[in-house]
Amino acid sequence: MIEVTPDLHIAEDELRFQFKLASGPGGQNVNKVATAAELRFDAANSPSLPDAVRARLLALAGSRATQDGELLITARRFRSQERNRQDAIDRLIALIQQAAAAPKPRLKTKPSRATKQRRIDEKKHIGAKKQTRRAIGATREFE
Repeated sequence: MIEVTPDLHIAEDELRFQFKLASGPGGQNVNKVATAAELRFDAANSPSLPDAVRARLLALAGSRATQDGELLITARRFRSQERNRQDAIDRLIALIQQAAAAPKPRLKTKPSRATKQRRIDEKKHIGAKKQTRRAIGATREFE
């Protein structure tokens, strides 16, 4: 079991790994050993996730989520397969932790009297500036 939060755990058998050849540092090792880890996690059908967390997770995942609700995380930062595997797990945990935190509801507020006054003063200032740009004795064409 992987602990995401104190009350949210994911079974390790829900994670599927596939290893591929990685680009980047590694010398000749790059051409021989499949070190890049591709983690697949079926978020849409996971029994470990509550519905609210699942919905927020799929929204947060963006392009990392497939049409079927499967999360795909590729880790190729390190030269060893095990470190890339752990990196992918850590990134999944961080994403789920972010989704587990319920967003704080927005409270409606009204602009203060001082804010309204500043807005009006700014509009008057801009209007006065434009007034000085007019030619003396100019009349309005569209009245």
